[in-house]
Amino acid sequence: MKNKECKFIGSFYKLSQLPKDNRPHIAFAGRSNVGKSSLLNKLTGRKKLAKVSQTPGKTRALNFFLIDDKFYYVDLPGYGYAKVSKTERDSWGELINDYLAESDNLVGLMLLLDIRREPNTEDIQLLDWLVENNLPCIPVLTKADKLTRDKINRKVFQIKNDYGLQAIPFSTVNGTGKDELTKGIKELLVMKN
Repeated sequence: MKNKECKFIGSFYKLSQLPKDNRPHIAFAGRSNVGKSSLLNKLTGRKKLAKVSQTPGKTRALNFFLIDDKFYYVDLPGYGYAKVSKTERDSWGELINDYLAESDNLVGLMLLLDIRREPNTEDIQLLDWLVENNLPCIPVLTKADKLTRDKINRKVFQIKNDYGLQAIPFSTVNGTGKDELTKGIKELLVMKN
């Protein structure tokens, strides 16, 4: 599915700056350089909607994209990047925590995990928080084109076994998982209405 209209609304550093309408939000979170911007571009069918960088830590705000004038995709800053100051990392963490805890319009979160790596402490903390707070979450296993089908299936099983969540393997290279993720997002949006 290619979205008819995808528009960058802005980068916000404080919750008070966020759009004031009641459109639902679908947030995208994960460690730095896990592929959030690339996934957003693939999902929307727009090559340059979200800025993609080889340098981790480029997303430093809540980036809002209006989709079909109906809902927002929210690109959250990546976590776990060591080459920025602790103060800056802490402020990103606080912004993300406040947004997740206080946004009334957040209907679900896509937690991007690099399929080639084990979830790190921050991934696990976020997964635990989402489950404890009943915030719908779809784990998205990025870079699925890098592993065999057998290894992908094992990773999906591990997430299901550990968290009771159905993970979606995803590749921006070959489009694996795009239809399943689009369906999952539609279901979250229907639940909101």
